[in-house]
Amino acid sequence: MSTKKDYYDLLGTARDADASTIKKAYRKLAIKFHPDKNPDDAEAEAKFKEIGEAYEVLSNEDKRAAYDRYGHSAFEGGMGGGGGGGGFHDASDIFSQVFGGAFGGGGGGFDDFFGGGGGGRSRRRSAAQPGSDLRYDLDITLEEAAAGCEKELEIEKEASCSSCSGKGSKSGSGSKTCGTCGGAGAVTRQAGIFVQQTTCPECKGAGQTISDPCDSCNGQGRREETSRIKIRIPAGVDRGTRLRSSGNGDAGLRGGPAGDLYVFIDIKKHEMFEREGADLHCEIPVPFSVATLGGELEVPTLEGKASIKIPSGTQGGTTFRLRSRGIKDLSYGSKGDLHVTVHVEVPTKLNSEQKEKLKDFSESIGEKNSPMQESFFAKAKKFFE
Repeated sequence: MSTKKDYYDLLGTARDADASTIKKAYRKLAIKFHPDKNPDDAEAEAKFKEIGEAYEVLSNEDKRAAYDRYGHSAFEGGMGGGGGGGGFHDASDIFSQVFGGAFGGGGGGFDDFFGGGGGGRSRRRSAAQPGSDLRYDLDITLEEAAAGCEKELEIEKEASCSSCSGKGSKSGSGSKTCGTCGGAGAVTRQAGIFVQQTTCPECKGAGQTISDPCDSCNGQGRREETSRIKIRIPAGVDRGTRLRSSGNGDAGLRGGPAGDLYVFIDIKKHEMFEREGADLHCEIPVPFSVATLGGELEVPTLEGKASIKIPSGTQGGTTFRLRSRGIKDLSYGSKGDLHVTVHVEVPTKLNSEQKEKLKDFSESIGEKNSPMQESFFAKAKKFFE
């Protein structure tokens, strides 16, 4: 069991908080615990990292949905996450992404927040930027959902450039600090008491420049390619399940960390079974003679045929349960049940001899052998008077 603190508790928000509330809570705590404001304070720095991780998950619709369903295990390589390790971005990068726009697209450092007067450590913007997360909608059969399977997905994504090994330069030397902004990604202009920051025109906010950009990727370190990715679908997934494949999203810019791939599961309609959680339901016709006299009836299951005993006098609409013939429950590991509802089938093509015998049979049994009919007419008697 994970020992990590609840992400909502870390940010001090309710579980149904909207995106604006979550962002506001993060901004307040990020300023309070930022390392530039708390130099040499290990506890504050740890807190800064924790709230950064919490915000990264809760600010992303797909990651938040995965966390709400599976908790921290969604990002620890467990069944719920459907992928590898956490893959979280650096807390300072998250801070820069949130506060960058507020500072005119600048470097996002805490000093920038106070116009350079914070007295903290100097932080330069890195040219490397994380890649985007991707979404893939996957339709599978009920049989595949029940047994689990492996799928190979074909994904169009930004992949690391093979020509420059993701560095963005022909020679492989990579990037160098921008001479215009000194690596901050922004230039500062002061007019009296006003300080204005704008994105650096030379490096476009990256803080780094490349003197010999790669021809294949134009210095980005990545280019669009078709990738084939194998993903394991665990037994018991249901419609709406989200699986995370860590690091299989878009490659980052100039060597930045790759995003994640989120696979959304949908289940194709089945010709025989209806699914309800871990249980399965199906409807089967039973001959009039078997329903009347009793007998044995073969029924289908996802694992082959089974049989149920039909007591004599079985009425249409009666449901029989076959234990553990349903689908594995992802949360508990146990299997659900199969519920078989029988419908008595009335013969449609009788010859004259059969009709005569059925008439004699009907007269011989009388009304006492039709309890449902007797009960109905007792209730409906006043409507016929």
